[in-house]
Amino acid sequence: MQQPTILTCAVTGNLTTPDQTAYLPVTTEQISTACIEAHDAGAAAVHIHVRDPKTGKPSMDLGLYSEVVQTLRRERPELIINLTTGPGGRYVPSEDDPKIYAPGTTLLAPEQRVEHIAALKPDICSLDLNTMNSGNQVVMNTPANVRRMAQIIRAAGAVPELECFDTGDLVLAQHLIEDGTLQGPGVYTFVMGVRYAMPFSTQAMQLARSLISDQAQWSAFAVGRHAFQAVAQAYLLGGNVRIGLEDTIYIDRGELAKSNAELVSKARRIVQDLGGTLATSAEARARWGLRATNA
Repeated sequence: MQQPTILTCAVTGNLTTPDQTAYLPVTTEQISTACIEAHDAGAAAVHIHVRDPKTGKPSMDLGLYSEVVQTLRRERPELIINLTTGPGGRYVPSEDDPKIYAPGTTLLAPEQRVEHIAALKPDICSLDLNTMNSGNQVVMNTPANVRRMAQIIRAAGAVPELECFDTGDLVLAQHLIEDGTLQGPGVYTFVMGVRYAMPFSTQAMQLARSLISDQAQWSAFAVGRHAFQAVAQAYLLGGNVRIGLEDTIYIDRGELAKSNAELVSKARRIVQDLGGTLATSAEARARWGLRATNA
């Protein structure tokens, strides 16, 4: 019998914009509320980015992260908090000289990208292993920089969620486990359907699954129109699932989702209709090796 499925809700993300949907949470109050509502709808964990409340653009401000984390620890201490460490890794080459960066570049020292992890000590934080094309930009996560981030994450007592966009990321993860940078067997998330990354398909998800340890914990999600198909496929292959306004703004074809909780409720129905159940935060904590509570 399959274990209860852990559902993570990614409530706002980095690339979805307020111009795309008026329902995107932007302020710390809106993000906190979205996390609480998602948990109450069935999410065991929430994946959190923060945004500048004045502009709606992505932010790395420690004060904003602190406000959200403090609210969640007070209101839903059982909820698993997963903070992103993805921002700070983009490079845009200048047209005249590719060695010179152009506007849109966000590259930061690895230590700056995990300052909020060291300060706030969340349960989990994402650790991107990808170096890849992203539109006209490049996302850069070199093995050396990943090692520097992983060291700080471990010191903070957080479990890294290994976000893998392609098969090479999974090979890198295995090397980092073998050399002791990361603790195995690992908690993975397969990111699918992003342009120039791993496409969403049953075969691609099966391939990704075959490249990690049988003892590893894994989730998968797809962005855009494949988001709910990925929920079903990940469940059927024995994985955990993710949904949220970071991944899709639609609850159905042409119909905007009015909240993250609405997306979670639909994902929950999919899992249940396929014969499964959703894990509680307590059950997910035990599976992922986390402390018992945020209180």
